[in-house]
Amino acid sequence: MNLLKDLLLAVQTAATADSLVDATRDLAAICSDLPANSSDQLTAINCLIELLSANNPGAAVAAVDGLIACKSAAVQPILNNLDEHNYGARAWAVRALAQIGDPRGLAVLQRAIEQDIGPSVRRAAAMGLGHIKLAELSPEAKLETMEICLAGLKLGCADGEWIVRYAAVVGLENFGRNSASSFAQACLLLLQARSQEAIEEAPVVRLRAAQALIAFS
Repeated sequence: MNLLKDLLLAVQTAATADSLVDATRDLAAICSDLPANSSDQLTAINCLIELLSANNPGAAVAAVDGLIACKSAAVQPILNNLDEHNYGARAWAVRALAQIGDPRGLAVLQRAIEQDIGPSVRRAAAMGLGHIKLAELSPEAKLETMEICLAGLKLGCADGEWIVRYAAVVGLENFGRNSASSFAQACLLLLQARSQEAIEEAPVVRLRAAQALIAFS
């Protein structure tokens, strides 16, 4: 595909930060339109993943957008190329996996909410845990996944950073509305706690929890 080759070349030969951002955006724009799981799409996805390591936030944001647009096709390549020693690349990968919501990314999101030093990464993980797609899982896998998600969201609710707690509240709202009654009840209790001034110090988190509770009424 000549267009893909041209776009890959543009990324590789970008001489300035701005030109790299533009080239990444162009590649990201066509990635999801390539035949799903084809060699061309995999090549484009792998290039976008490499760009997560670039010292260029604009290019990284564009690359994440492209990976999210590719949905499940991007998940295994991201997992295969996850750089545990590059904090920036790992943080961008967590954001992509959180938005895609594929259960294969669950272990990465779980690890991020438990261990990551970056509040923005934990925030993305909390949001992602509330939006994991469960429909295609077996009953046993679905139950185990929901247990992991709930534990991670509970941890997010107790995080020291309000932005993480806010994301956990949003995650709980979505998770609770799409879960079995026992999990929904657990979400309800966590949201009730976050809505109380004696427990949650940040007004914006309390307000968001109160809004989420309306969805359960």
